[in-house]
Amino acid sequence: MQNRFLFFLVFLAGPLFGQTPSAKRIAQHIDKLASDKMQGRGTGSPENAKAAAYIAKQFRKYKLLPLGTDGYYQPFTAKIRRVVVADSLPKAANMIGFLDNGAPYTIVIGAHYDHLGLGRQGSSLETQPEGKIHNGADDNASGVAGLLELAQYFAKNNVKEPYNFLFMAFGAEELGLQGSRYFLNNPTLPLEKMNFMICMDMIGRYNPERGVGIGGYGTSDAWPTVFKGVESTIKFFTDRPGNGGSDNAAFYAKQIPVLFFHTGGHPDYHKPSDDPDKINSKAEEAILQLEIKILENAMQQPKMNFTAVK
Repeated sequence: MQNRFLFFLVFLAGPLFGQTPSAKRIAQHIDKLASDKMQGRGTGSPENAKAAAYIAKQFRKYKLLPLGTDGYYQPFTAKIRRVVVADSLPKAANMIGFLDNGAPYTIVIGAHYDHLGLGRQGSSLETQPEGKIHNGADDNASGVAGLLELAQYFAKNNVKEPYNFLFMAFGAEELGLQGSRYFLNNPTLPLEKMNFMICMDMIGRYNPERGVGIGGYGTSDAWPTVFKGVESTIKFFTDRPGNGGSDNAAFYAKQIPVLFFHTGGHPDYHKPSDDPDKINSKAEEAILQLEIKILENAMQQPKMNFTAVK
């Protein structure tokens, strides 16, 4: 009888545990997005389009509602300004999935999925970058893996949260936050309905001496309450500014509170050596568990007000 009861408990808990962030799935997402076959996911490339299709496939699996202008896609034209190239107006797209909880306000969770391709966009730190695959495992396949894991968790946890979620994979971030800026100037959800934005960019190279940095702590006076009592198996610290780092800066400019998760710089940044085998998937799993705690605390609060960081 006792064994049957234990089996019943495991049976009930199994589906929920299966949706919590998983180091194994994180590694699978990163291996897919940052493999040599993806040729660095340069904006406008066929491989960048394949990365977008992969994200769309996951959004469909999680049964997110399409909230782009063409299904999950919000196409736009990017501009390469740093260098002169034959095609300086490549096609790009944001990928947008919506979890509708019937709530009046929505939490945005975002990460950019583009990288430097074959080193011809002008921001590689390699001495002779052209023709070399810049896999971008940390920057930012790690953030996209986090985005997908959080989307799966909230879509399949059998809880109707008091906020909706907008999951966004931004295009052309490496060309100057072009995807997030395009979305904010052409929103598919009214900006006044957005509570706050969480951005993940480079969360795969956890250094236990540094810890994971969380920027944007000063962008709302509600964040200290949200963070009160939050504990984690990994080291983390907060920083007040919200106007730098990644796509969070575009949301901050529109006076939307933000948090920006980042594990710090490293010698492989914007180089061909940013490869999947250097990712700490177990630590990223813990970072995502920390984010879930923060999100769950934040959802106990009313809609946040924005505060500018001076």
